[in-house]
Amino acid sequence: MSPYKLLSLLLQYPTAELVAAGGELAEAAAGIADARPRERISRFLSDRAGRELGELQREYVATFDFERRSSLHLTYHTHGDRRQRGLELVRLRRRCVEAGLEPSAQELPDYLPALLELAALAPETGEAALAGQRASLELVRASLHACGSPYATLLDCVVDLLSPLTRAQRRTIERLAAEGPPAELVGLEPFGVELPAPTRGGGAVR
Repeated sequence: MSPYKLLSLLLQYPTAELVAAGGELAEAAAGIADARPRERISRFLSDRAGRELGELQREYVATFDFERRSSLHLTYHTHGDRRQRGLELVRLRRRCVEAGLEPSAQELPDYLPALLELAALAPETGEAALAGQRASLELVRASLHACGSPYATLLDCVVDLLSPLTRAQRRTIERLAAEGPPAELVGLEPFGVELPAPTRGGGAVR
């Protein structure tokens, strides 16, 4: 299994099926050639083994649905809900479709697990899409480390698979970390994009 595919699964909302597949996921992690992501993912899975499904789901909701700086909808961190975000979502959706991956109607195409799925299916296209969201990835990673989330190690794995940060990307990250997402609310509907309704534990999915 591609490390991108494995990371995509592990960054999704925990389900009974996903928990039941823990042994298979651990086996897939053990087969990753690169030692660093192999060890990190294996440790993540080991720490979750034996935990109750409800506990894992509450942890996920508290981490990603109620904390905007940890949102897995990556364009939110750079564009907020401005029109520029709508344009970026359209471009990402087009990339997915051209690669043969139809984005779920329940999620926006900037959802990190969806981009990781794209990288597993079409590495060149998916890695380019992830690189385009690198500033957001770093912000989410920093937020997860700051709150001591076990999911931080999965974001470490994602960035390990990408090229090193450029100087321009570092400047963008520093600016966004200081300012936060733009707050102008104009709606995304003009671009054919609708924000999903609140799901899971009641938190707004961005």
